[in-house]
Amino acid sequence: MRCPRCNHNSSRVIDSRQTDDNRAIRRRRECENCGFRFTTFERIEAAPLLVVKRNGDREEFSRDKILRGLIRSAEKRPVAMEQMEQIVDHVENRVRSMGENEVSTSLIGDFVMEDLMEVDEIAYIRFASVYRQFKDMSVFLRELQEIVDKAKSSKPEE
Repeated sequence: MRCPRCNHNSSRVIDSRQTDDNRAIRRRRECENCGFRFTTFERIEAAPLLVVKRNGDREEFSRDKILRGLIRSAEKRPVAMEQMEQIVDHVENRVRSMGENEVSTSLIGDFVMEDLMEVDEIAYIRFASVYRQFKDMSVFLRELQEIVDKAKSSKPEE
């Protein structure tokens, strides 16, 4: 494994752990040249999964795109990077478990929003405003009202 600091081609594994429901291995490595420590992930190479966009274009599924969207929506919110990565892992697992070669962006967005709603309501609204392309204030208010109604129904009666 090439060192990200000095580009030396040899490193040793310090620690290995299972992650992502035993679907990946996280390895802590140390460069044998400069001693820099870094983390790598080893995953099973799954069959390619295509995402069908709203305009009909198809592109390869990208965990990074989902994570970038989550990071933008959770900016300045108390959402840990680990929580966002767990959401991405969960969404990818759900999509791949469907057994389809192609999946729509709307389904992926729905999965992300379901998980994000449980983590942070403000990040959820931010994500939804981009994903659902709120055209005017009434659509935005309807979404907010759904959150309020859901929060009221989930609280136990006092």
